[in-house]
Formats: sequence, structure tokens, C-alpha cells
Amino acid sequence: MSILTGKTALITGGSRGIGRGIVERFLEEGADVAFTYVSSPDKASALATELAAKHGRQVLAIQSDAGDFNSSQAAVDQVVAAWGRLDALVNNAGITKDQLLMRMSEADWDAVIATNLKSVFNMTKAVMRTMLKQRSGSIINMSSVVGVKGNAGQANYAASKAGIIGFTKSVALELGSRNIRSNAIAPGFIETEMTAALDVKVVEQWREGIPLKRGGTPTDVANACLFLASDLSAYITGQTLHVCGGMTT
Repeated sequence: MSILTGKTALITGGSRGIGRGIVERFLEEGADVAFTYVSSPDKASALATELAAKHGRQVLAIQSDAGDFNSSQAAVDQVVAAWGRLDALVNNAGITKDQLLMRMSEADWDAVIATNLKSVFNMTKAVMRTMLKQRSGSIINMSSVVGVKGNAGQANYAASKAGIIGFTKSVALELGSRNIRSNAIAPGFIETEMTAALDVKVVEQWREGIPLKRGGTPTDVANACLFLASDLSAYITGQTLHVCGGMTT
């Protein structure tokens, strides 16, 4: 039996990159999956139709801005109305607006904090009532190794991802007695469509600095999410799982 059979999941920012990898992996393991996207509804709808046909599961594409409190609640309400429950939430939506602090604008700071950190608050608040009623649930928050070790030119991104770790631990302490688990994942250098546009020499230099001598894949991150969403991790909460090839070693 697939390890997510009978479960439902919601992944924010699930139409491409790491998010899409998580959506596909959860479908492969038997879950019904909803994912949010911000723009391009025709593409998102086509993707949902394609994935549903491919995996034989129910797939919902929901246009929603996770950085907006009411939009987040509406997305969760749509999932619960469709399936009656929500077993796993993956807070994956995120952006970067990199710049040295001296040149960073207030707008770029606010945008990254809203999309990366406030969205985690919004979505967690939105799922709480359902998960409390179920007395079960797994909340998985996408942090980053940058949130652990910092990075020049990414003060806004690092702050948002570090904040996610503190938030994750606090939620674990508050909701553990109701059998609701809260964990974070800290990916390292993950190769996606975004990194494909980078200079080849720069990418090779990054790979060389990683103990495993390669960048990660969306599937590497998705497998970690799968573990934390499943009953295999039933006694794990408040933790940060580094998926980084040893970057933080």
C-alpha cells in the first residue's frame, strides 16, 4: 500500500519547481492533492488535469496568494469542502529579492517577509480548526540552509527562513497534545528551472562546495516532505530536516 493512501494534502506554490515535485510525489504515494498558484490559471488547470489523469488521484488547482490572510483561509476552505479533511499542509510558497542590505529597499524586504514568512502564519492559522477537529495533521514548512547559516545579499530571505524555524518549533509545542505535528525542511542548493538559467561555471563551483558533490533535485526535497507527511514520522515534531548534501556539516 502507498504510504499516503487515504490522505489529503495542500501544497502552496505547487505548480513548478520544488512545489511541483512535492505534488507529484504525494500523488504517487496515494494522496489526493491540492496546490496553490498565483498566476496563469489556464496552465495550472491544465497541470491539474494532466496529473490527475497520470496518477489516478484527485487534484485541485487553487488560485491563492498565501501572503494574504483571507485568501489563505479561502484556499483551505475549498479543500475541506471538496474532501472533508486535510491531513498535510506543505508551506512551500516563497520568493527571493536578493540585494546587499545597504541597497535593499523596504518594498523588497516587505515582499519577501510577506510571501515567505507571513504566508506560513496565514496557512497554519487556516488549517488549525480542521486539524484540531480531526485531532491529527502534519504541517511542513519550507525553510532553507540560508535561514540557518545566513548568506550575504539575502538578509530578507535569511530572516524569513530563520523565522520559519522558530515558528515551526512554537507550533509543535502548542499543538502536539492534539496529535498535530509541525516540522521544517531546510533545502540547500536545489537545481530547478531557476538555477538552469545560471552560469554553468557558477553552478559547478557551488556543486564542488557540497560534500555530496551535486546539487539536490526537487525529488530529494519531496521525499523528505513525504516522510514528514506520512505516519512513518508519527513521533517527530518540532524538528528541522536539512536536505542539503551536507552543506551545513
